Amino acid sequence: DMFDLREGTWINQPQKYAVDSDRVEITTAPVTGLWNETYYSYDDFSAHMLVKPVSDEYFTFGVKVECDSKYGFDGGGIVILVDEKNWVKIAAEYGDENEQFLGSVVTGGGYSDWASIMIDADIKTVWYRLSRIKGDFFLEYSLDGEEYRQMRIFHLNKGEGEVRLGVYACSPDESTCTAVFTEMEMGECIRMPE
Repeated sequence: DMFDLREGTWINQPQKYAVDSDRVEITTAPVTGLWNETYYSYDDFSAHMLVKPVSDEYFTFGVKVECDSKYGFDGGGIVILVDEKNWVKIAAEYGDENEQFLGSVVTGGGYSDWASIMIDADIKTVWYRLSRIKGDFFLEYSLDGEEYRQMRIFHLNKGEGEVRLGVYACSPDESTCTAVFTEMEMGECIRMPE
């Protein structure tokens, strides 16, 4: 089924955006981020997020993300929210002119845990699949929309029951980028454990 964010709720609504049934476009404001404490010792909950409540215990959510990131950790992708201290973000974030961080940040109890791999800077499109099994999640990515690889298996603190799921984009430094989200689909969980 199509995951329609026209009925979604903005957190830190951007000045420039477009929302259709099958497409969301977000242009970031500078100095917008999403992080809790760990290592960098700062809290930031200013990223642009468009989310809606989801209470299904089992599902797989898929999305195609295109982002023209060009500076210091610009990026956009999936966000799951319980509250300001318990959340997840998934994105490719700008590193430098050669490479970017393809990763996920899982935040529990106010501390962020960032796992990433490096991919070429010229990759501007990534597909993600996120499967939910109650409070646990199985995350996959694809660079061609066909072949998916495991990124991470994680537990979201307080993540059983209703969560807010959607898309986000941010530019933590003095820059801006535009992220476009298409092929947003929600269906039955394809990664149920054996």
